[in-house]
Amino acid sequence: MSTNNAARNKPFINVTPLIDVLLVMLIIFMVAAPLRPHSFSTKLPAQPNDLADVINDCTLVVTVEPDRTLKLNRLTTDMGTVDDSAKLSNFLVALFNERKRNHVYREEMISRIDIPEQYRIEKTVFIKAPRSIAYGDVARVIDGLKGAGADPVGLQLDDLK
Repeated sequence: MSTNNAARNKPFINVTPLIDVLLVMLIIFMVAAPLRPHSFSTKLPAQPNDLADVINDCTLVVTVEPDRTLKLNRLTTDMGTVDDSAKLSNFLVALFNERKRNHVYREEMISRIDIPEQYRIEKTVFIKAPRSIAYGDVARVIDGLKGAGADPVGLQLDDLK
């Protein structure tokens, strides 16, 4: 008799309410799907003004030429090569010392007297290199600039002036 009771007390799951909920959710999603946006509006940056191309006198741009020679601000030639940037480093050390004597500070640091003077001096240098130059060569130039005291060092793309 006990085996007969076990067969009758078998659990039974009623799936009808689950199917009802599933169908209601399906209808909700079918109605809501056409209401979603099909495109996104974006804000594109404006074209740069020609007036914004005014270069600061304190801006230093080291250009790596395709023949691996270095130039400073397109005017100073013969600053060495990628493999030997000693001329560039010596020139920058002298320039940074001159800026320290003349108190040439970064724009955001002019009024900050709570920061030591050595950190307020404008020592920003940008590197401009063509894409054909290997990254290791650019890293060598960055090491030379850091050794001369440049901080921060930024990378510039080919298309920028």
